[in-house]
Amino acid sequence: MSTDGQGRSHWFDDEAGPVVRPYAMTRGRTTSAVQHRLDLIALVVAEPHAEDAETDPSLSPEHVDIVALCLVAPQSVAELAAGLDLPIGVVRVLVGDLVDTEFVHVNRPVPPAELPDESILRDVISGLRAL
Repeated sequence: MSTDGQGRSHWFDDEAGPVVRPYAMTRGRTTSAVQHRLDLIALVVAEPHAEDAETDPSLSPEHVDIVALCLVAPQSVAELAAGLDLPIGVVRVLVGDLVDTEFVHVNRPVPPAELPDESILRDVISGLRAL
């Protein structure tokens, strides 16, 4: 660890304390064992047995924090990143780990190609109004 001219480490933030680099939280990984990419709006939902996450020695404190937030209510990947003040890439890897260990599951948004055509929805609304 190098220091500046005043004896302070550049890995230390006076207000935040010691800085942990994101790659340290993911053990240098940029992807998880789960092979899919998690959208920012994908909902992360805790599994029923996820309350035991705190006692699992294989989980990091960040994993446990994600599970705790999801136990309260389903959270999007973006909400988890904001709530934990972590980069999106780190949250994606950690959520992937939790999916792999079956503490959470992910509900992905419907792709735009699979959404109903807007004209069909207008026709349904017109039909309902005519009743």
